[in-house]
Amino acid sequence: MFNNFQALADRQLSGATLTRQDALAVLNSTDEQMLDVVAAAARLRRAHFANTVKVNYLVNLKSGLCPEDCTYCSQRLGSAAQILKYTWIKPEEALEQAATGIAAGASRVCLVASGKGPTDRDVERVAGMVEGLKDQHPQVEVCACLGILKDGQAEKLKACGVDAYNHNLNTSEEMYKEICSTHEFADRVRTVEHAKSAGLSPCSGLIVGMGESDDDLIDAIFALRDLGSDSIPVNFLMPFEGTPLEGTWLLTPARCLRILATVRFACPEVEIRMAGGREMHLRTLQPLALNIANSLFLGDYLTSEGQPGEADLAMIADAGFTVLGSSPVPDTPSTHDGDPQAGAQPTIRRRGAGTEFAANA
Repeated sequence: MFNNFQALADRQLSGATLTRQDALAVLNSTDEQMLDVVAAAARLRRAHFANTVKVNYLVNLKSGLCPEDCTYCSQRLGSAAQILKYTWIKPEEALEQAATGIAAGASRVCLVASGKGPTDRDVERVAGMVEGLKDQHPQVEVCACLGILKDGQAEKLKACGVDAYNHNLNTSEEMYKEICSTHEFADRVRTVEHAKSAGLSPCSGLIVGMGESDDDLIDAIFALRDLGSDSIPVNFLMPFEGTPLEGTWLLTPARCLRILATVRFACPEVEIRMAGGREMHLRTLQPLALNIANSLFLGDYLTSEGQPGEADLAMIADAGFTVLGSSPVPDTPSTHDGDPQAGAQPTIRRRGAGTEFAANA
């Protein structure tokens, strides 16, 4: 057992493998230890990713209408969540949506479609979109997320220019049967292995806040480590009304930080993405979380809205980080005669003391 979290960081930087006991110590750290945990995890993050943040952008190619029964998902079979539902968008719309994220600084575009897995025709459809996207933006990485793959489909995606494939493990093998009955944990592992063997960068992560135990969480993190996931998105449950997990609020901002730190200690060199639900669960600690995670999704998610893209980019800059692939910004407070936010002005108070309107409290 380590003496303090900096000692744990020293061990991980020297190539040690995180043990279950160590992981439990991070997850069960006290509020008084919180900044020590973040500072130690930040050493690992900066050792491998310096001060950059990778910006990713989601394009939802097909929304809802899924035959699977994953309890956490607003697109599941039988979901009463009032989400957008549509079949495949046209290729030109997919390219337009992707271009929006790229213009805002995204270096990876994630093309996502609901469903258990794609047909061969679906793969051909996505391949055409990818080829068009690569023609217009050859520097951009493309990650596909289409569900469980059949033999040969990963190779086809690789051949058309897809760089990575996302298929999350979501939770531990033990807990998986509690959140889905229409496919198995092993199906997900097999898909990630197929993608990896085809030369696609494996992207696989978690959904936390579903009622998992610490042991479940550690099992899932260690499974991702053993699988060799190059990037690990950490999603925080968004308990949509109309899904079996509606009303499930089990996370605090501090718990979210501890989870991110545990993933970082377990996988020091891996891209860790604070993904869906970060706004509602990390809340004001999002900038602090950037000292652990080195990646995020910009703007909106698949069926829910995120904070404005401009706010994401401002948060990255205000926390002292730079967007991966962007030009360096001079470290000056302003280029507008002392106004650090050109065009912004203080909002004059017209409520509370001295007025007839209620105070802001």
